[in-house]
Amino acid sequence: MKRNHLLGNILFFAGLILLWQLFYMAACDWFAWVKPYAVPNPSGVLSCFFFLLSDGTLAAAIGGSLFRVLAGFLLSVFLGVLFGVCILHSAYLNRNLKPLILGIQTLPSICWVPFAILWFGLTERAIIFVVVMGSAFGIALSIESCVKNIPPIYIQAAKTMGVDAYHMYLDVIFPAALPSFVAGLKQGWSFAWRALMSGEVMSASAGLGYTLMVGRDLADINQVMTVMLVIILIGILIDKGIFTALEYRILKKRGL
Repeated sequence: MKRNHLLGNILFFAGLILLWQLFYMAACDWFAWVKPYAVPNPSGVLSCFFFLLSDGTLAAAIGGSLFRVLAGFLLSVFLGVLFGVCILHSAYLNRNLKPLILGIQTLPSICWVPFAILWFGLTERAIIFVVVMGSAFGIALSIESCVKNIPPIYIQAAKTMGVDAYHMYLDVIFPAALPSFVAGLKQGWSFAWRALMSGEVMSASAGLGYTLMVGRDLADINQVMTVMLVIILIGILIDKGIFTALEYRILKKRGL
């Protein structure tokens, strides 16, 4: 069964690459709709990938981006949990702070770039700030949601048995909310990754976003496409390899 799934995946992506090549040939060769330098092609993207890999540009860009997103994401988790707990335990903050967080969460991450540059300059802190602003509030909302969705009978039973506030969180609320919390972290990671690209495109001196802009400045559409595909691939690998795997393991352990 797994072999059939793998074969199906390979055939699917091979078909996509074939369609991509046919589109390039139709647009540039057969009908001459556009100039060849304006449309990426599979062979050009593959050549660019190996070139960027061989001279160390791609490895340095990936390393810089992963460092920034990890620092920003960890800070986002801390602030998100803090805001989420505050909203849960204060009716006043729930009425006033939660709508503000909802509003800020709808703001595109790139809107924070001018603030970041004015406050921190063209530094690493500016990019990390954009990452935090792009993901912390989403994590806060997910914390509030996953705790509220815990079956009330769990908390009532714990109170009946005389469980104090500390053990209520440690032994009841946190284990019950863990699957939803991991799902919220996965969503927060996707927000952080997108926010990172916004920050790097506007202000970084190294990283995947910066490499993307270099390709634009050089009018190298294949480099632009190569970096875009690398960004997508890293996002998928981290999502599936870490968060989805962790979520699956938790659910499997609980028989779900």
